[in-house]
Amino acid sequence: MGNNSRDDMKLPLLQQSNVVNLDGSGSTSNVDQRVTTIIFKIGGVECASCSISIEAVLQKLNGVKSIIVSPIQGQAVVKYVSELVSAKTIKDTIEAAGFKVTEFIEQDIAVCRLKIKGMSCTSCSESIESSLLMVEGVKKAIVGLALEEAKINYDPNVTDTNSIIKAVVDAGFGADLIGSENDANKVHIKLQGVISPQDMESIMQSLEFLNGVNKVEIDINEAIVIVSYDPDLTGPRSILSFIQDSCTGSNRYQASLHIPEKQRDTERNHEIKMYRNQFFWSCIFSVPVFVFSMVLPMIPPYGNWLSYRIHNMLTVGMVSRLVLCTPVQFLIGRRFYVGSYHALRRRSANMDVLVALGTNAAYFYSIYTVIKASLSDKFEGQDFFETSTMLISFILLGKYLESTAKGKTSDALAKLMDLAPDTACLLTVNNEGIILSETEINTQLIERNDILKIFPGSKFPVDGIVVNGQGYVNESMITGEATPVAKNVGDRVIGGTVNENGCLLIKATHVGSETALSQIVQIVEAAQLARAPVQKLADQISKYFVPTVVAAAVMTWLGWFIPGVVGMYPKSWIPKAMDEFELALQFGISVLVVACPCALGLATPTAVMVATGKGASQGVLIKGGNALEKAHKVNTVVFDKTGTLTVGKPEVVSAILFSRISMEEFCNTTIAVEANSEHPIAKAIVEHAKNRLPNHKTQPTNGSIVKDFEVHPGAGVGCKVGPKTVLIGNKRLMTSFNISISLEVENYFTDNEKLARTCVLVAIDGKIAGAVAVTDPVKPEAAHVISYLQSMNITTVMVTGDNRSTATAIAMEIGIGIENVFAETDPLGKAERIKELQEKGMIVAMVGDGINDSPALVAADVGMAIGAGTDVAIEAADIVLIKSCLEDVITAIDLSKKTISRIHLNYVWALGYNVLGVPVAAGVLFPVIGVRLPPWLAGACMAASSVSVIKKKERGILIG
Repeated sequence: MGNNSRDDMKLPLLQQSNVVNLDGSGSTSNVDQRVTTIIFKIGGVECASCSISIEAVLQKLNGVKSIIVSPIQGQAVVKYVSELVSAKTIKDTIEAAGFKVTEFIEQDIAVCRLKIKGMSCTSCSESIESSLLMVEGVKKAIVGLALEEAKINYDPNVTDTNSIIKAVVDAGFGADLIGSENDANKVHIKLQGVISPQDMESIMQSLEFLNGVNKVEIDINEAIVIVSYDPDLTGPRSILSFIQDSCTGSNRYQASLHIPEKQRDTERNHEIKMYRNQFFWSCIFSVPVFVFSMVLPMIPPYGNWLSYRIHNMLTVGMVSRLVLCTPVQFLIGRRFYVGSYHALRRRSANMDVLVALGTNAAYFYSIYTVIKASLSDKFEGQDFFETSTMLISFILLGKYLESTAKGKTSDALAKLMDLAPDTACLLTVNNEGIILSETEINTQLIERNDILKIFPGSKFPVDGIVVNGQGYVNESMITGEATPVAKNVGDRVIGGTVNENGCLLIKATHVGSETALSQIVQIVEAAQLARAPVQKLADQISKYFVPTVVAAAVMTWLGWFIPGVVGMYPKSWIPKAMDEFELALQFGISVLVVACPCALGLATPTAVMVATGKGASQGVLIKGGNALEKAHKVNTVVFDKTGTLTVGKPEVVSAILFSRISMEEFCNTTIAVEANSEHPIAKAIVEHAKNRLPNHKTQPTNGSIVKDFEVHPGAGVGCKVGPKTVLIGNKRLMTSFNISISLEVENYFTDNEKLARTCVLVAIDGKIAGAVAVTDPVKPEAAHVISYLQSMNITTVMVTGDNRSTATAIAMEIGIGIENVFAETDPLGKAERIKELQEKGMIVAMVGDGINDSPALVAADVGMAIGAGTDVAIEAADIVLIKSCLEDVITAIDLSKKTISRIHLNYVWALGYNVLGVPVAAGVLFPVIGVRLPPWLAGACMAASSVSVIKKKERGILIG
């Protein structure tokens, strides 16, 4: 079937960078291929043809893995094997092609993800980030509280994952390695049979020399080999076959794919089970304590035995409660001591500190009453063992419910990850295209260029191209579009979508992390880790929250104890068997445990998790909390025209000659020039010109060699075709070259522009030879979207490089005011228009799809890229509209408004709870209506507040 062409390698939704397929033979087999990334700043890169020229010369270098050239940024990102080619060689090659390299920066950055254990509030996540950034070699660290994960960018030459995990552990938290950026190109292989350590070592050494293998790890105890590989050079099936073929003599064993349990699900289930078990064991001890202290004494004669004195005033009830409370305080409640120790060691305070202070105060005062009762025959004091045990039990119940609720907030992401099927039907095809065999394999064993058979009703396992058959595909799982899409030979298909009918044969073009589905998951995961600016409020509050609560608790204790001693309130206020000290202590403990910083810390990250997951399921990819927050403030939306407001597939509707040149020569000249351009209009002209030729084929001439091809941004192109000078573009291009435009040409222009058509002039040797009229149909939903945005008091603007007449006609058709149309604008001019609007105080969203929209997408407050657009535009945008549907502009803004509204509402809830709860716990209502909040009940209220915040966000955003 051959290798993929450059067009084959473009994704239908989220396009990957062009990948250079290398011949893996020769010297590469004996070299440890460590891939290095380097960025070259290049001068003179003005158009797509410049990019192609640079890519073409670099592809010839042995050791260059991939090249991405951005004309907008004036740079090239090159991945290469440093043992095969040097950075200086790459630089010299670029300069030899006629481009000046002004700067080059080597990047050797690895990425890893950690599962963090023990976080309870934003102060925890900030502490972990600070600890990670202090590790030498760590460039960037993001810790997600709600996701309980961290993403770290680091230099593998300076540090490693073990040092990073140690930094987290030293900060007082648990950490497990989830994976690295190369995990998608990693295969786990289980070896069965008699496998000695020597065999494992031998296999490992053999694999390290296999072409395309980057790293090999072994687990001798489990007989598992973990291989990281380059999908351009090898694949999991090839690695399995290599291991099988390496069996010699008596060493006969079987190699099979090993699928490890999903780390995230495992950790989440383990956490839920841990809190559930701890709560269960806590209840075994705390319920009897509660019954012995609060229930049985109220039901004589059943509780009389608790008052039986063992020695002096020491009773059976006191000893029973002490024995039952101690395991809860020091064994089950050990996690609070550990958390408090690490928090105080790093000079911060969290929820663990409040719980430890409150339970210790209750427990050790109770120990004091027990000792005093055993030494005195007159002491009548009350212990608070039930306060300590019930407090710990309720907090563990809250943690259990909280972990369960947080697991549900990422359901949308989990559903995305499960879209791809587990198995696929692999075909073995000979050189003549005859099918030799069909084999069912695990999806993880699929390699690039494999031919797969997709039966009706089955899902596509990877992205690919149809090579045989036709049918209809339901792409709603990814695009949200319910109507099945017709697929024929040459059409692209997306992994995870469903083949409705017809048996299709596809060639796999993107596997592993390259598939559109994998990219969607990666974007959503990155967004869920990101910290929204609105979270800064909670971060600031959390720094002072715990010290303020501790101070309030001390003041509460003093505020009740001192007036009680001097007789400032009636003795009747003090409950029976209590004194002033004990009453004051109860109020102080209640203040400590009723306050809840967790609700504040969870307010933003859980909302962002739900919103990004929900957005992804509706075809709106939001690249982080920053974009999510800004979108709700947007009051001006700027649209590109071609490919955004219009379908983006121009069609030639008429062609006319203004000279004596023949139509055949006119078509051949046009094809020769426009074939060098990637502009959609150029492609439409080439296709139309070919159809006008006899037998639909280009008729080459001796003078058809194109030289000095030059792109004039926003105007057209020019070059030499043999001895002739040819210009193809708009009137502005012709005017700039002093080419006169006759009245006949002007009339043709005017008539077509009134019909919203774009006119392209063709000049040969300084004279207009002919013209072509091109139309690009308006998207059916464009007028509705513009109208709806205007009803939301959002100003709509069109910025396009097309001529004013065409742009005005399109604007009038869809409802954009003529005063808000900016035509004949080049890429930098679009960005300038954005800045002008921002200077007027407008919050601007830019919607575009092409490379020429990238500067404007970056300049806008919120950049929205059409999913079918270019990879450069998608990279520059903050939000990607996968379905390429304009209605998702409204969806994105509406989702942002609902999310921010929910965050603010829950800030009010969390702050309001603490503002009201602390005074009530301090006893402000006690003198008035006799209402007192016991410490154990205060702990229950605190636990309930965190759970309610998560539940409210989940319901609020999903319902919205």
